[in-house]
Amino acid sequence: MARGLGLAALREFVRTEVGAARGGGHVALKTVAAYRSGLDIGPPDAGAAAEALARAGPRLAAKPLVDLLLHDALEANAAEPLPVQVHCGFGDSDLLLPRTDPSHLKPLIERFAATPFVLLHNYPYVPEAGWLAHVYANVFFDVSLTIPHVSRPAEMVRQALELAPTSKLLYASDAARAPELYPLAARWWREALAEVLGETLPAGHAEDAGRRVLRENALTLYRLR
Repeated sequence: MARGLGLAALREFVRTEVGAARGGGHVALKTVAAYRSGLDIGPPDAGAAAEALARAGPRLAAKPLVDLLLHDALEANAAEPLPVQVHCGFGDSDLLLPRTDPSHLKPLIERFAATPFVLLHNYPYVPEAGWLAHVYANVFFDVSLTIPHVSRPAEMVRQALELAPTSKLLYASDAARAPELYPLAARWWREALAEVLGETLPAGHAEDAGRRVLRENALTLYRLR
């Protein structure tokens, strides 16, 4: 955006960068469209995107432009897709919470069925994220940021696993800024998993499920082994 590229050049830049991501050693992509214009991604409209770009400053925020470039990125990633992380749910004050509901992503999840979508954070839409992970083979999720910030960690894990299998839930803390949040997130995650899995599974199975959530699911999803 800061380079002042025209729409055609900007789209080609996005496609090229995304298409080369795996070869460059990257293991995933991420979008913060939730912050910019919401997850209710509309169909690509090059005309509206060109008009938006003509009015835009250095920040990529206009919905027609975000929607078009996200579609371009997903298409460029589709041949040998990397997992795509999507910010969902609460965060900083520059998002509009109702537009961050991950269920808005249903059309994209269906269109790019070979692309793993990883739904991040999700509060207060943890049940919606769990439903998507239950219904679609290409959806995974976490409750990072939710834990450690939400005061009922076990309840968040319980909601996450009401529908979703343990093979779809990943540990993450998103413990940015204050260093105390890293050990706090790890402690609360372990305690929450021990409580919830201990209630629902025999001891041996609960331990295996906990190991998948804390480590194995991420290693498999991001091809780290």
